[in-house]
Amino acid sequence: MTDRVYNVLFLCTGNSARSILGEALLNNDGKGRFRAFSAGSQPKGAVHPMALEVLGGLGFPLDGLRSKSWDEFAKPDAPRFDFIFTVCDNAAGETCPAWPGHPMTAHWGIEDPAAVEGDGQRQAFLQALRYLQRRISLFLALPIASIDRMAMERQLREIGRAEGATGTDAETSAA
Repeated sequence: MTDRVYNVLFLCTGNSARSILGEALLNNDGKGRFRAFSAGSQPKGAVHPMALEVLGGLGFPLDGLRSKSWDEFAKPDAPRFDFIFTVCDNAAGETCPAWPGHPMTAHWGIEDPAAVEGDGQRQAFLQALRYLQRRISLFLALPIASIDRMAMERQLREIGRAEGATGTDAETSAA
């Protein structure tokens, strides 16, 4: 087993809901093996209150969760990413910054829980969290240190097709 910590970036357009959920989940479930971040192409500037309520209610740490631009991670002193996952179909179709180190990318699209208003919003966030938790669980089970790049990319795409997937044929342009 390796002592290497892998950096992962979750991308979404607004960086207020799905990408934030992914960051919180992976930092919790992959602690010691992974360090997760999130960003958006057009960040809302604030994390969606229901994302914070759901995560906090389930005991996830909320420290450091904030809506931010992906430009923050395109700077020379930014972390180098090993993996980049788009979690909304819009972000998957956008031209992303050039990421140093050629990280592996995949599209893990799910419906936007923030688009649901009223009584069903909490349930939508819980559903999005479950879908992301399943994908992250599958990701954490991969033999990352011993699998070749082509097989890893194939596995990452398959994970993106798990239950709740949107845009399953979409390929991210984050590479």
